[in-house]
Amino acid sequence: MPLPKIATPYYVLELPSTSEKIEFRPFLVKEEKLLVLAMESQDQKQITKTIKDVIRACVKTDIKVEDLPTFDIEYLFLNIRGKSVGEEIELKIIAPDDEETEIPVVIDIDDIKVVKNEDHNRDIKLDESLVLRLKYPSLEQFISENFDFNDDASNVEKTFDLIASCIDTIFNEEEAWSAADVSKKELQEFLDQLNTKQFQEIEKFFSTMPKLSHTIKVTNPKTKKKSEVVLEGLSSFFA
Repeated sequence: MPLPKIATPYYVLELPSTSEKIEFRPFLVKEEKLLVLAMESQDQKQITKTIKDVIRACVKTDIKVEDLPTFDIEYLFLNIRGKSVGEEIELKIIAPDDEETEIPVVIDIDDIKVVKNEDHNRDIKLDESLVLRLKYPSLEQFISENFDFNDDASNVEKTFDLIASCIDTIFNEEEAWSAADVSKKELQEFLDQLNTKQFQEIEKFFSTMPKLSHTIKVTNPKTKKKSEVVLEGLSSFFA
């Protein structure tokens, strides 16, 4: 007689970018093993593939993981993990006042939200007629930001590579140029033409982009000093 099947619960989550409701289940033991092995390998390609495969396996709703904004992926991954290992995350925060005392804290995953900035805009006006439309970083960039173990590129190279990968369309009233139809070299050459003010507007897109964020109040047990600590990005909540 075969062994019985274990029923797996499904949960509903609203994607921050679109408010679309999706169904997902927690990690299974076999998927936890894959994640642990991937992290231990410190191989970025393996980590990327594993997280992608795990999210696909856990999400019941028909969505394309590669097309999700970075902050959707972070929020989704955090909640899948939360339903798998517990609704609370235990962390140790370094006290801001002395920068050395560790303060244990417990955070409810439901309190961690994607924060949106009213000044955020995907369309960057380069001149009176030309507009640069940006898209959000890909899954690969999400992995690079949170689990990058072998990065030899300079900060300047990383910045320009990131911007080039996030260009969606360049357009004016008469024409439109899709980044998908242009080579990486051409995109880099286009970026090289920008002046400082234009480049700062692009940087503003990234600095104001929606992000996984949570503010926590802590008290240093040694100095009794109270402080606020802002945790941002998935890696801040990994326990």
